[in-house]
This record gives sequence, C-alpha cells and structure tokens, in this order.
Amino acid sequence: MTAPVFVVETFGTLKNPDAGGGGRYVLDGPEGRHAVSVKRLHTGEDVVLTDGAGRWADCVVVDTEGKDRLILRMDSVQEEAPQEPRITVVQALPKGDRGELAVETMTETGVDAIVPWSASRCITQWKGERGVKALGKWRATAREAGKQSRRVRFPEVADAASTKQVAALLATADFAAVLHEEGSEPLATAELPAAGHIVLVVGPEGGVSPDELAAFATAGAKPYRLGRSVLRTSTAGTAAAALLLGRTGRWS
Repeated sequence: MTAPVFVVETFGTLKNPDAGGGGRYVLDGPEGRHAVSVKRLHTGEDVVLTDGAGRWADCVVVDTEGKDRLILRMDSVQEEAPQEPRITVVQALPKGDRGELAVETMTETGVDAIVPWSASRCITQWKGERGVKALGKWRATAREAGKQSRRVRFPEVADAASTKQVAALLATADFAAVLHEEGSEPLATAELPAAGHIVLVVGPEGGVSPDELAAFATAGAKPYRLGRSVLRTSTAGTAAAALLLGRTGRWS
C-alpha cells in the first residue's frame, strides 16, 4: 500500500519553530485530524505531503499530539514537473451528481485540467449561488480524488465556460477533439502530439448541437468517436482520457 497523501498550503521551512525544527513538521487542522483520528497513523508510518500543484515531500510519522496534530520528519521538498502532453477535458454539465463522478474518475485517471461547459443541450445550468456551490463540489471532488489516487499535482477545475470560451480554448490547442459518434474518425487512430496541449470536448446527454460543432470546427477541433457503444457524458471523458494517456506514452 502506498503512503497516504495529505494536502498542505505551505511546507514552511525544515527548521519551522512551530514544528520544533530539525526537519520536523506539524500537520494540523482538518488534514491533521483526518490523519490522527480517522487514518489513525502511528509512529514510523510513511506519509506524503503535497500542495496539489506539484510540490511534495516524503515524511515519516514521529508522534501525535491530541486528536489533530501529526508530528512528522520531513527531510526535503521535491517538485514533480507537469507531464506532456497536457490533457484538458471540457465536460458538459451532467445531471445530478454525475458531474462529481466524472471529475472523480478523470482525476484518478490522470487528466490535468477540467473545464465545466454550459452546453446548449445541458439540462443542468449553473446560475447564481447554485453555480458557485456546484463548482465548489467539483473542486473539492478533484482534491479528494487527487489524494485518493496518490497524485501530487491535482487537476485544475476552471470556472464554467460558455461555448464561445470553449472555442477560444480549442483554438490554442495542439490537438483539439470533440467526442461525436456520427461520421467521425476513431480517436484510437488520430495523430496525437508528443507534447503541447490536448483539449477534448465531452458533450451532454443530448449531444453537441450543430451550431456548437460548427463553432468548434472553426476553432480547429475535429469530431472523433470512441467506439461502437455510446457512453454517458459522465464516463466518456474518463474513457477518452485513458485512451489518450495510453497512446501518448504517459501510462508507459
């Protein structure tokens, strides 16, 4: 079993006065409480601390204090470089909690960024406080799934984008694709870049509208299909991302 991952805002310094100095670090707050009271970590066990943006440190539990303070030995902080090519999935807003499911599985798979998209055929629309709350859930899901899958660089979850904003993003990509079953080439045989930025658009349950397809085509995005079966919007992005990660060598 790999070491559990906990998120920190900052690593401070190895001689942190509050942590006692000498490479000792105190994990407290909600993460410390989870480590001590839920995970019940003990002296000698390994943990990983990360800021979720690529910086991380291997640590060893030295002691615990109360119910929410984990005392660690942290010898050095390292940084994981972003992987190439970068993979962004534009995810149309699904119904109910299927959005969190999509974010969770795409995070576990290895997607680098997720852009919520208010497509014209989406039943769900993010407006006002509801939109703020839903976006917060997506970001919290990405954080927790990043920890669960032992990532140290979590996917960025952007603000909800309009079709115009998605088209602008596609125009900057080194490879841009829209999942679409009708008359499309297979994504499995598409020519992919070895580096740069791949952007993949996943439409809603009702599919990408003709106007949206036209706007994306103008931006340089071609339609591609995954296979003979039609996947739900909450699973299509994960399946396509897995295919891309394998074909680009990121899973090698």
